[in-house]
Amino acid sequence: MYNDKKVVVVMPAYNAAETLKRTYDEVISQPFVDLVVVVDDASRDNTADIARGLEKVEFYRMPRNTGYGGNQKKCYELALDAGADIIIMVHPDYQYTPMLIPAMATMIGNGLYDCVLGSRILGGYALRGGMPLYKYISNRFLTMAENLMLGAKLSEYHTGYRAFSRRLLEQLDLQGNSDDFIFDNQMLAQIVWTGTTVAEVSCPTKYFAEASSINFRRSSIYGIGCLLTGMKFLFARMGLLRCRMFQVKTRKCLEKEYGI
Repeated sequence: MYNDKKVVVVMPAYNAAETLKRTYDEVISQPFVDLVVVVDDASRDNTADIARGLEKVEFYRMPRNTGYGGNQKKCYELALDAGADIIIMVHPDYQYTPMLIPAMATMIGNGLYDCVLGSRILGGYALRGGMPLYKYISNRFLTMAENLMLGAKLSEYHTGYRAFSRRLLEQLDLQGNSDDFIFDNQMLAQIVWTGTTVAEVSCPTKYFAEASSINFRRSSIYGIGCLLTGMKFLFARMGLLRCRMFQVKTRKCLEKEYGI
């Protein structure tokens, strides 16, 4: 708990047998963590067996592979059902250090922010951590394009290390988003649409053989999806497009209705 707020860490897992236990050990050793939710997206390895043997874990195995976005939807559903007030997503591939969990939890728990991202770009950790050069260049280009279309000033949109308040997650229509990798980008665009201030913390990362990654073809599809999401945001803001993704209430509406 932090400030009487329940902290739940969610880990969307797929073929993570090599790194799940190592990530979990570091997650559970951090202050404030009350529960870890692991959702296994029908892995082909023994991820499920490892997860079932962990303490303070709520485990769920998807009956079929639904994709990264579908996995996250289930993660957030289970975290909210468990009474989470602060929800932090950490990939179980040990690419992002769980040691930032206390900092991210306090930023949410003190009411300063409703969304905090662990950025690989701040502090110059991406290339030093082993990010392939083509991915780094793509990251910078897509971030620049999306900042222009969304009117934001984020250092990156593609990190898998994120913290949210319960209030923010309940505000978003996540079920209408993609079940694929573009889910992350769509979710962040929705958050920017609401007017929520997004905080970032510098996050060291590691790239190694066991860390999850998508191939060049799927990276290209993801990049196109990011640009399309940005264009939809821009057209919706200009009143030229009605899009379910951006039907969520703005921050001003919530403040007026609930006095938050």
